[in-house]
Amino acid sequence: MSALSTSRRRILHGALTVTLVTGMGGALTACSETDTDAGTGAAKTSARQETSGAQADKRLADLAQKAADGGSAGVIVRVVRGSGAPVDIARQAAWTKADHRLAADDQFRVGSNTKTVTATLVLQLVADGKVGLDDTVEKWLPGLVRGGKDIIVRMLLNHTSGLGDFLLTPEFLPSLTGQERRTWRAEDLLAITPPQDPPAAPGKKHFYSNANYAALGLILQKATGKSLTELIERRITKPLGMKDSFLATDAGWSAGKQHVTGYEPGAKQLKSLLAPTVDLPEGIGFAGPGRPGGTIDTSRIDPSWSGAAGGMVSTARDWQRFLTALMSGKLLPEAQMKQMRTTVPAAEEGGGYGLGLMKVDTPCGTVWGHTGGLPGYSSEIYTDADGHRSVAVLTSTNFGIKEKAAAGTNKALVDEAACSMLGTSRPSASPAG
Repeated sequence: MSALSTSRRRILHGALTVTLVTGMGGALTACSETDTDAGTGAAKTSARQETSGAQADKRLADLAQKAADGGSAGVIVRVVRGSGAPVDIARQAAWTKADHRLAADDQFRVGSNTKTVTATLVLQLVADGKVGLDDTVEKWLPGLVRGGKDIIVRMLLNHTSGLGDFLLTPEFLPSLTGQERRTWRAEDLLAITPPQDPPAAPGKKHFYSNANYAALGLILQKATGKSLTELIERRITKPLGMKDSFLATDAGWSAGKQHVTGYEPGAKQLKSLLAPTVDLPEGIGFAGPGRPGGTIDTSRIDPSWSGAAGGMVSTARDWQRFLTALMSGKLLPEAQMKQMRTTVPAAEEGGGYGLGLMKVDTPCGTVWGHTGGLPGYSSEIYTDADGHRSVAVLTSTNFGIKEKAAAGTNKALVDEAACSMLGTSRPSASPAG
């Protein structure tokens, strides 16, 4: 099969881009000059803010339920506004309750959000002088990456390497859908990675590819002599107290910890949803137990192939802890944070792509983070520029929100959640909700 087209990559690599639309809320009424009136005015303002906040939270919860009923199956939303208690919401379609009752702290496959962790680890080694952003890939992985003599580490991080992706190759597609159980090493995935179509020279074009991060995972291991699992635990999850987060090495979940059940459309519906952008072979669909309406439970499909590109399991709370620690300067020196935030144009990923980090410019302000997607799991997790506020929207389907109506309700939910995080209101959201 030929290399992925743009539309194919958007569907499959998990960066389901959402344009966040918002507007500024109304200005607060000015207080009068007297102390008494000022005190009364402050009390009234506080009461209005509390009422407004409660209305916004109800509107967010209502949108989450609408999204769940409209094709998202299950939704977790967590908003941290920098002050006050976090907002935790879990909503699901009625038919999914037979599998489990969704909770805001359930574990979730965060997919390509993992790339931000991988990039953080690489930049920590850059700060330590162990890896250079201008090091060639050939230096670290001789003979493993096509054109590696002309590709540097920075190009892997911001997806300008010129490499294609392996996701829809005939060799890999059965593993993506769970129809074939096979243990993939990063070396194997790089071996089947096709060139971009049309070709692009290294450094000339942003082209999102999981192959870039498969290579980075190998570089991390070679530079440190440690496994990726050990690096993530020692440098990220343990120091930050992320007790519910780990790199998946098989299809299993944490013992005794509830996890989100992921769902995808059956083969016939999937083919219809993706046409005409993706020509799936006949009979290709996701493997797993059947559910109402021809839906498939995909939560046992092995994601270990995704490794440094997308293999993390986490919770909304844990991942927000990581992202806010990163963006507030707790994980990287200032020089490396500046490098991470230096973006190349990438309309698909929300406007700009840095080193494992997406920049999304919205009328609300700029948000930073990443998106993720694996069979049954789609996620968007962002912070403000300083890492003081954060938002996570986790959805228990990926391909299921490709359908137009489902995509619309999901987008409205992410819009509302992001604007709630930034303390503004969507233009279409009336005070009454």
